[in-house]
Amino acid sequence: MGYELVVLGAASATPTSNNYTTSQLLKLREHYFLIDCGEGAQKQLRRSKTKFSRINNIFISHLHGDHFFGLVGLLSSFHLLGRTTPLTIYGPPKLKEIILTQFRAAGTFTSYPISFVVTQHKVPQVLLETDAYTISSFPLKHRIATTGFLFQEKPLKRGLNKEAADKLGIPVCDYHWIKDGRDWTSDEGRVVKNEEITFDPPRPLSYAFASDTMYVPETAKYVQGVDLLYHESTFCEDKADRATQTMHSTAKQAAQVAKEANAKHLLLGHYSARYSDFNDFKEEANEVFDQVYLGFELHSYKVSEKGVKVTSLRKAPADEE
Repeated sequence: MGYELVVLGAASATPTSNNYTTSQLLKLREHYFLIDCGEGAQKQLRRSKTKFSRINNIFISHLHGDHFFGLVGLLSSFHLLGRTTPLTIYGPPKLKEIILTQFRAAGTFTSYPISFVVTQHKVPQVLLETDAYTISSFPLKHRIATTGFLFQEKPLKRGLNKEAADKLGIPVCDYHWIKDGRDWTSDEGRVVKNEEITFDPPRPLSYAFASDTMYVPETAKYVQGVDLLYHESTFCEDKADRATQTMHSTAKQAAQVAKEANAKHLLLGHYSARYSDFNDFKEEANEVFDQVYLGFELHSYKVSEKGVKVTSLRKAPADEE
C-alpha cells in the first residue's frame, strides 16, 4: 500500500525552457487529485500518461498565475474530450469568478457540471472526507490569501489470517465482523481474540502540500508527523533577504518546518529561475533535515511505510510530443 505523487511542474513565477510552473498529481487510494494547475499542466499530464477522466477534484492554493494559469485550458480540454462526470474545484473565493468570466468572454460552456468549494485562508478546514481519506486545508503566509493542503488516509480494515481462521473452522460469513476488529466466539463459547486471527493493516499515510509561503513556525503544527511534506524552496540562503521580501522560503527554512513537524520526508520545489544547480537546495536543507528529496518534473515519488521511491517518467524528447 501507499500513494504516488507525480510532480508536473516545479518552477516558480515563470516557466522556462526546461521547467513548468507548479502542478502535482496525487494518486491516493485509487483516486487522482490535481494540486495546483500552472501553465502547461495538461501537457505534463499527457506526458505522464494520466487519464484526464480520473481527475475529479482539483485543489488551487492561491491566485498567483504560476499556480492556476493552466486551469481554464484544462477545463476546456475536459469539455472537448466529452467529459460528463462532475468536477469539484477547491480554491480561493475569486477563483470561480475568474473561471466563469473567461468562459463567458469566450462563449464557452462545459459538457459537465463544475462545483466550486471556497477555501478559508485563516483557519484549517476539512474540504473532503470519505471512508478512505480526509483532505483538509491549512493557512499559509504569502502576499495574498494562500492555503496548503493535507491528505490523510484512513485506517484500513484488519487483514484476515486465513490459515488461522481455517484451523478454527471459522465460517466465511463471520469474516466481515472479524475484519472490523471483533473477537470471534465459537458455538461452544470459546472466545478467540481478534489479534490471533488477523494481521495489522498497513499504517495510514499522509501528504502535505505547502506552497507558496514564507517560513512560519505555525505551519508545522498543521502537518505534524506527515509522511511526505512538500514545502516550497524558492531560494537558497544567498537570497534569504529576497525570500523574506517576496514572502517565500529558502530550502533551509523548508527543512526547519519539516524538522519541527516531525515529518518523515521532505520534498523541495518551486525553484527560482536564478538557479541552475538544484543540488544546492538539497545540500542546504540537509544541514537541518536528513530525508530530503528534490522535486523534479515528470518524476514519480511513491510513498510507503518503507520510505520514498523516486522514478523518472521522462522519455526521449521525440516521444514526448
